[in-house]
Amino acid sequence: AVREANSTLLPPIQLYRALFRAHRKLIPEMRSLGDSYIKDEFRRHQNIDNPLQIVAFLGQWKMYLDQLQMDQGQPGGSVGKRLDPEKLDKLSDEQIYQLHELMLATAEVFDPEKAQATPPAPDARALAEEAAQAEGFKVK
Repeated sequence: AVREANSTLLPPIQLYRALFRAHRKLIPEMRSLGDSYIKDEFRRHQNIDNPLQIVAFLGQWKMYLDQLQMDQGQPGGSVGKRLDPEKLDKLSDEQIYQLHELMLATAEVFDPEKAQATPPAPDARALAEEAAQAEGFKVK
């Protein structure tokens, strides 16, 4: 999978945009968390000069994008997959700490008990358009 993803690497800006497009299909809580995580990670890595780190960074995000697109193509499929124990063993203490923080943040944001199983009310679009216009945004 790594070789396949690396063989089809996207330029950073194109990959960044594709990730946000793929996140549009996620539930709002997951999308919000994922979007902010992408922004932070790309911002944190924008000044890296080492070509090996750049390829590894882009390769891992491309693999995430591919996995997300596969998950979204399967009706009723789950999102994501379990972390391979071999990869977990290779993580540094800082990376394990970040992973733990991410786990805690997702537990706080997503509560399955509060998840909505019904579509939004018919007037939800009108309410969203009003809110957007009140903030000065144009609605298409």
